[in-house]
Amino acid sequence: MHYSFKTEGVCSSQIEIELDGNIIKDVQFIGGCEGNLAGISKLVVGMTIEEVQQKLARITCDGKPTSCPDQLVMAVTQAFELQAGKYSR
Repeated sequence: MHYSFKTEGVCSSQIEIELDGNIIKDVQFIGGCEGNLAGISKLVVGMTIEEVQQKLARITCDGKPTSCPDQLVMAVTQAFELQAGKYSR
């Protein structure tokens, strides 16, 4: 399942996600710190939604209440819930 997530409060503007059940198959950030976000994207491929939630939730950036990793948690959670029919846009 492909999902596009509009970020809020961070440098990246959007996150593109590909899920297979609860497994992350691909992640691409649009905008933001290119090298760091490319690294995060590669590291989370193959992880479950739960693993990403446990590792990246509530990380902040430069005094902001969120970060690109935290936004990724929101994105994969929404994508998974949409896939399961528990969330509607």
